[in-house]
Amino acid sequence: MTLETQELPGTEPALVFLHEGLGSVELWRDFPARVHAATGRRVFLYSRAGHGWSDLPDGPRTPRFMHEEALDVLPRLLAEHGLERPVLIGHSDGASIALIHASEHPVDRLVLLAPHVFVEDVTVASIEAARTAFETTDLKARMARYHRDPERTFRLWNDIWLDPAFRDWNIEDVLARVTAPTLAIQGAQDQYGTLAQLDLIEARRVVLDCRHAPHLEAPEETLRAVTEFL
Repeated sequence: MTLETQELPGTEPALVFLHEGLGSVELWRDFPARVHAATGRRVFLYSRAGHGWSDLPDGPRTPRFMHEEALDVLPRLLAEHGLERPVLIGHSDGASIALIHASEHPVDRLVLLAPHVFVEDVTVASIEAARTAFETTDLKARMARYHRDPERTFRLWNDIWLDPAFRDWNIEDVLARVTAPTLAIQGAQDQYGTLAQLDLIEARRVVLDCRHAPHLEAPEETLRAVTEFL
């Protein structure tokens, strides 16, 4: 399976960016380039299967899709690109994938933007609202600018998060095995999760005046926190 990737040369350890549930390489906007400019680090980004211009997966996702990405796909991709003990910078689902990966594989550091550790009612309500928006607004057309198949991209994310079987999804069991220094950033008005998510993670904690995407909604504060941590 071919995945869309992007890379900027620089020093090691590299910064590997893991996007959110409807994200892609392009949807990080200029944040990776700005972190690269501030730190001189090598940067690697990729769009997961079904996102951006990567190939589409064969079937629907299961409640273990983040574990599969963290423990099967990501290690292979890092090895293919010669990335050893990277800094993982993950947003939302990508932050959860970073935590799961770091519980089993060596990493230099973790930067978690709005991570999910368990499923909250507010998360489900916002994902239900996103489904309504996809069906009644121009969201699909806007997603088509960044994804090969916006319908499939949306359903892969939305359907599994709203599957009743996913309500029991929880990664608290992996947290004790995460030993890398960690920075966790979340918006005080995050519509997809409360600060109870951060309460479970041993990390330097930064709460900003924004919603679910600190790197886009509070870019200067997020950039400063990340570069100082690195």
